[in-house]
Amino acid sequence: MRAGFFFNHDQVHQVAHALPIAIALHKSVPAAEVVVATTNARLTAEVKRILSVAGVRLPIVELGLTRRATRFLAGALERVLPATKLCIYGDNLDFFRSLDALVVAEKTSLILKSRYGLDHLKIIHTRHGAGDRAIGFDKASAGFDHVFCSGPKIRERLIREAGVAAEKISTVGYPKFDLLPSVPARLPFQANGKPTVVYNPHPSPHLSSWYRHGQAVLEHFLNDDRYNLIFAPHVMLFHRSFVLTIDKFRIDRPGQIADVVRNAPNIHVDLGSAASTDMSYTSAADIYLGDVSSQIYEFLHRPRPCLFLNSHGVAHRGDANYLHWQAGEVIGGPDNLGEALDRAVATHDRYRPAQRSLFERSFDLTAERSADRAARVLANLLAPTAPTAIDRRRPDRRVAAA
Repeated sequence: MRAGFFFNHDQVHQVAHALPIAIALHKSVPAAEVVVATTNARLTAEVKRILSVAGVRLPIVELGLTRRATRFLAGALERVLPATKLCIYGDNLDFFRSLDALVVAEKTSLILKSRYGLDHLKIIHTRHGAGDRAIGFDKASAGFDHVFCSGPKIRERLIREAGVAAEKISTVGYPKFDLLPSVPARLPFQANGKPTVVYNPHPSPHLSSWYRHGQAVLEHFLNDDRYNLIFAPHVMLFHRSFVLTIDKFRIDRPGQIADVVRNAPNIHVDLGSAASTDMSYTSAADIYLGDVSSQIYEFLHRPRPCLFLNSHGVAHRGDANYLHWQAGEVIGGPDNLGEALDRAVATHDRYRPAQRSLFERSFDLTAERSADRAARVLANLLAPTAPTAIDRRRPDRRVAAA
């Protein structure tokens, strides 16, 4: 059995959703050949970091563009479109053909079946995050051979909205939580004893609070330092000069962060380090401020005050895509943000039951580690797999151990 774990993104936020399963499979099924594939140095470094913490060595293949035409195309388009992410498949078909299973946290890899005809390859989707956005439950999910989900909320929507057959879904918990430190992280600037807010806006222009209200939020914490602020947006918000979304076609500019904000003693700015994705900030903060990011559910690992910005005037009540807004007060803008934060703290007991319910519906956690559960399911899925009479050439010259 040869299982590949593939990470194909500009940023590292998907790695922690699948890599713990690779580690668990390696430990529990020694006969399995587990290989990790990445597509850039940033991803490779994050994989190596997590493997090092786990004390595990796995082969890592860094796939690149091998044809002049695809390198030219990616170079011309990469500033505004993830062209490399799409071209990488056709340039590395030998690697993908060498696998019995491919485990991914995204949906782009379905192109291996739809365009390149790799029907022998079992593609397993781990998903990334436990959020409520409709795009997480689109029909593409039904194209996978199997889907891992974190809890009953996800399972029900996959069946109802995405048309995934119930027998193709396994509820395994949330492998990313296996990486959560037992003691919540604290940042040096929190030594001032002030309560800390994490502001975590989404990148999509039609959903995010950043483009309309983000600068005003930052200015509030400059002018009112009763609270600390961790400004840790989704890592894709500032990754490019323009943010483009295709689920609803929108394009916008994220802009710049002023030096006066970066240098404020009560503000910590992180636009994309590993700490933005490894739950460091959702663990460290006392209050969550955001819009539609799935990180709200990681924050609710410990119930704490939440506040949401409805910057687009969405009629959210009863809308499953905004279910998480039941975890705290929803405000239309930051004009009275200080008072709203005070209320969030004062009235938190009112929201505790809803927060617990939202968490339990999103995450089915047991005494067994989530990654171990997923690895057990994966081993069972692949157990009947016999060697196939296909070309098993492997790009060994690009293999490096972590």
